Amino acid sequence: MAQQLEIENIATPPTITHQKHRLTFEEFLTLYESIHAEWIDGKVILMSPPTNKHQKLVGFLYALLQHLAEAHDAGDVFVAPFAMKTNERRGREPDVLFILKENLDRLKSSHLLGAADIAVEVISPESQTRDRGDKFYEYEQAGVREYWMFDQKRKQAEFYRLNAESIYQLVPLEDGIFRSEVLTGFWLRIEGLWQDPLPTLISVLREWKLI
Repeated sequence: MAQQLEIENIATPPTITHQKHRLTFEEFLTLYESIHAEWIDGKVILMSPPTNKHQKLVGFLYALLQHLAEAHDAGDVFVAPFAMKTNERRGREPDVLFILKENLDRLKSSHLLGAADIAVEVISPESQTRDRGDKFYEYEQAGVREYWMFDQKRKQAEFYRLNAESIYQLVPLEDGIFRSEVLTGFWLRIEGLWQDPLPTLISVLREWKLI
């Protein structure tokens, strides 16, 4: 389970479990660099270590986004840990995030200041409530245009897109295929995400006619 860290001395990385005071976002970025954690109202939440299966899917999605973004000079892709400050009280770390080229002014050296255009979460048992609840509404309010969730245990994928009223709507699949409106040319056969091993990167890039 994710656990809240509490620290005695903010000058060194935390090693004990009782936070004496709230951290600023800048302190969080310094102390938790390269650590998958999130900043909530000055408190730090450490993410549970990911499983092999989780990491394979995250890596697969990251690689697909990265290759297509490079092919079309469309923007930048990042994989956790990399913080996205959704508002003055929240710093989240999606498993994968994508920022369109026209929005790269939001990108700082150590974090994204504002919303990504696509945020991706691969759901684990301990993150169900967080990913489907808190993050869903935070990403919506922050203006993340597409929010993708993948539940490997249930073999379910959900894709949400902001409508004209800036409210998330579930995107229907077409013959089991999801197509992104944010990153032109990105599409996925959902059933292939649950197979072991995953489809090869080369096979998908060939279908996309990138190679």
